[in-house]
Amino acid sequence: MAMGQEEEKVSKNFIDNFIEQDLSDGIYEKVHTRFPPEPNGYMHIGHAKAIYIDFGTAEKYKGLCNLRFDDTNPAKEDMEYVESIMEDVKWLGYDWEDRLYYASSYFGKLYECAIELIKKDKAFVCDLTAEQIREYRGSLTEPGKESPYRNRSIEENLELFQKMKEGVFEDGAKVLRLKIDMTSPNINMRDPVIYRIAHVSHHTTKDEWCIYPMYDYAHPIEDAIEKISHSLCSLEFEDHRPLYNWILEALDWPNPPRQIEFARLELTNTVTSKRKLRALVEEGLVDGWDDPRMPTISGLRRRGYTPEAIRNFCDIIGVSKSKSTVDVAMLEHCIREDLKLKTNRMMVVLDPLKIVITNYPEGQVEWLEAENNQDNEELGNRKIPFTRELYIEKEDFMENPPKKYFRLFPGNEVRLKNAYFIKCEEIIKDEKGEILEIHCTYDPETKSGSGFTGRKVKGTLHWVSATESVKIQARLFDHLFVENDEAVGEYIINENSMEIVNNSYAEISLKDSKAGDSFQFIRHGYFVADSKYSSKEQLVFNRIVSLKSSYKKD
Repeated sequence: MAMGQEEEKVSKNFIDNFIEQDLSDGIYEKVHTRFPPEPNGYMHIGHAKAIYIDFGTAEKYKGLCNLRFDDTNPAKEDMEYVESIMEDVKWLGYDWEDRLYYASSYFGKLYECAIELIKKDKAFVCDLTAEQIREYRGSLTEPGKESPYRNRSIEENLELFQKMKEGVFEDGAKVLRLKIDMTSPNINMRDPVIYRIAHVSHHTTKDEWCIYPMYDYAHPIEDAIEKISHSLCSLEFEDHRPLYNWILEALDWPNPPRQIEFARLELTNTVTSKRKLRALVEEGLVDGWDDPRMPTISGLRRRGYTPEAIRNFCDIIGVSKSKSTVDVAMLEHCIREDLKLKTNRMMVVLDPLKIVITNYPEGQVEWLEAENNQDNEELGNRKIPFTRELYIEKEDFMENPPKKYFRLFPGNEVRLKNAYFIKCEEIIKDEKGEILEIHCTYDPETKSGSGFTGRKVKGTLHWVSATESVKIQARLFDHLFVENDEAVGEYIINENSMEIVNNSYAEISLKDSKAGDSFQFIRHGYFVADSKYSSKEQLVFNRIVSLKSSYKKD
């Protein structure tokens, strides 16, 4: 899809309406957004939607989008996550140019703003424990009550906050809170904590600070410093918007940003909680953050998804204010649509059964012509070797077939794709009665492309040469999570989410496949050479998606 077409498809949604009104009213001269991930884990498909909205909205209005790491919680953050996030954003096709920022770069300014709020008698140092603060906060039906430390003098608050900064107090001994309204129906406005003590080394500022700002306090100030016009957030921040605005108003910030919330992405059979995904990694239940079954962007990339497919998926689902759950089949549909004209269609036998063509010369290798993609002539043709011994899929042969079974069985004739008709003449079994191989004869007059117009057959089978092929390992994936019927909305691990198939055989042309190369394996689905385990010595292919789709377009 051309960029202009993509922009046109997503050109009108409720965010655009707000932006166009603000531009029309002269509130902002240009659109400036930001993508603000916390570097405490790898990004997932839900973040891909946020990236698409943040960067895509800026592109649409010829504006700018910053990448900013909201690294205000050093206990859970790491440079590994910073680097992975940058890689994912670039891979998705977006560029922050020279606008890479860190919340930690603003720690000095955030501290100054806190001092200003104390001097305005809008913030105070509180000695209540975290548990006591929760008790004092009240509930949705009951108002909170004020902290006994709320009316400390400005001078005392300044002195205590300075000591907090100097490391005089232990973790949890004191916090800095805003002085708003403990009876507010919005619990976020009930004197929220904006600074806590944490004697933890930070991945960028090291040991310079032992007090760290809370996200809800830092975020609006960071947006204002960077002159963000529209702060686009997921819907869970809607109730935080009054606090966002209150902080900037209390600091008399000129022309503050406008926060707009959109519904986050929820997918069936998919968990998008970084905390839960991190637990899977730490407990060794998956093969790292980039496990192909994980909904992380790095996992999708290793699985073989393309940035074009993910962007198109985000385009299709659109931007909504309402919570909803999208069928994961829609995402799978998008990768099928993206790959169907891009990939060569290769013959691979996952569960091999040997065929011996008894009337074909021993030792002869005949190179046949095969199209790479019947729907895209630009991909050209390739040569495939035909030999006396071949492999077909075990499921393509039955000794005692039911009616309307048109594949290979005793006395039946089928076509081998791009090759010849073969006829089953004899079944060779071992002493236990297990089938070892099938002996067939071929008709040399029936070569594909020869113009043969004689008898017809109803079955066409894919195959590979047994002697001129490459052995591969195939990894077949199912959803990592299945819905737990006992608790709606909860998911449990699917113990059958990966099947490793060894002793499979592929066309010899696949022997030089490199990590990331993707193909359609005829009848089996789309596959990609694994970036972690595949090598020249052992080719490993991940199934990206099966060929059949359950997604129904409207």
